[in-house]
Amino acid sequence: MGRQYFGTDGIRGRTNAGTLTAELAMRVGQAAGAHFLRGDHRHRVVVGKDTRLSGYMMESALVAGFTSVGMDVVMTGPLPTPAIAMLTRELRADLGVMISASHNPFEDNGIKLFGPDGYKLSDADELAIEALMAEGAALVDAREVGRARRIDDAPGRYIHAAKQSIPADVRFDRLKVVLDCAHGAAYQVAPAAIWELGAKLVIIGNAPDGTNINAGVGSTALEAVKAKVVETGADIGLALDGDADRLIVVDETGATVDGDQLMALIARELAATGQLRGGGVVATVMSNLGLERYLSGLGLKLERTKVGDRYVLERMREGGFNVGGEQSGHMILADHGTTGDGLVAALQVLAALVRSGTKASDLLHLFDPVPQRLKNVRYADGSPLENAAVKAAIAEAEAELAGQGRLVIRASGTEPLIRVMAEGDDAAQVDRVVDTICAAVAAAA
Repeated sequence: MGRQYFGTDGIRGRTNAGTLTAELAMRVGQAAGAHFLRGDHRHRVVVGKDTRLSGYMMESALVAGFTSVGMDVVMTGPLPTPAIAMLTRELRADLGVMISASHNPFEDNGIKLFGPDGYKLSDADELAIEALMAEGAALVDAREVGRARRIDDAPGRYIHAAKQSIPADVRFDRLKVVLDCAHGAAYQVAPAAIWELGAKLVIIGNAPDGTNINAGVGSTALEAVKAKVVETGADIGLALDGDADRLIVVDETGATVDGDQLMALIARELAATGQLRGGGVVATVMSNLGLERYLSGLGLKLERTKVGDRYVLERMREGGFNVGGEQSGHMILADHGTTGDGLVAALQVLAALVRSGTKASDLLHLFDPVPQRLKNVRYADGSPLENAAVKAAIAEAEAELAGQGRLVIRASGTEPLIRVMAEGDDAAQVDRVVDTICAAVAAAA
């Protein structure tokens, strides 16, 4: 049976337009709650959110759904996605829910689910929940309806856990850091954690109003943090996304440091002290060939998965890796959490910068990326990748790049987009290949 609601990262869509409504959220709560009613204990779900205006609506609907099938609900208010994963385990909950559309604009929202172990749900669990949504979950007797409460100490618990990810003797007193919170879920906890470790902070993107999340700030809109780093003479800039599971860094010159460079740095640091597990790093097919070559030079391997941090994490767990991530900034450090964590990754980078005694521009640019180009083509309906002309264009490109580069073509899991990526040592060839395929897709769409 195919999926109707769940994509590569939970359920996501435009609020009140099509799929993502309060009615859907209530059905998700009922179905997911019923699916995790296992055992004879009192059942509990942790519900967090980012700062979108629609978060109030979605939270209320989910609470109604969960309580109607007999689950108690603990609400945390705005917190990063990794904090919800952590609290799900810490509170011995049966389920965790994060209401967020990550780096998307405020008009979108989403529902991410975590099992009692703090990991994102398996395909089997998601399909079972969809089946219950279709058939309708059984409601409990009035005496068994769940209760809901808010907890006030959740931010402090997460801040403490994040700080525990670096050695107790590491301080950031000599660093001036620009921190961009994307007007998102980490707008309180990220500044607090980094300030408590001694850094002098310049904070932007920390005044959410419900509609400004990711708007001109955050890890997908770097001009603001770049300008502020240069303007203030900061040592480094850190940009999180709306739910703070991504991190992109800016060095003191304003140059971007993406997830590939961060994975290279963290892997090198851990390998040097014998703490890297799995013999390398897990990343997706989108990570640059330059990362693969750099790791190979250190005697380490790069294992690739499909796009999506859930697939990275699955491979990490299978192979015993403790470092994985995506070029887009998802950083999964298995020693410190069960999902991507932008704040924890930021603390590792700052700690490495302190230990190195060098400038960020010297520390963070460990390899020269191979020329790479990614272009998106939007389509109305149908399956453009099944078109004969598109298939022919892809086959020709693969033959041209054989032995000289890579080609990755995929449909987005959250939007009607075909993503076309090519990389190789010849930049002109890469551009030509991408443009040719995109033209074929556009003609077919």
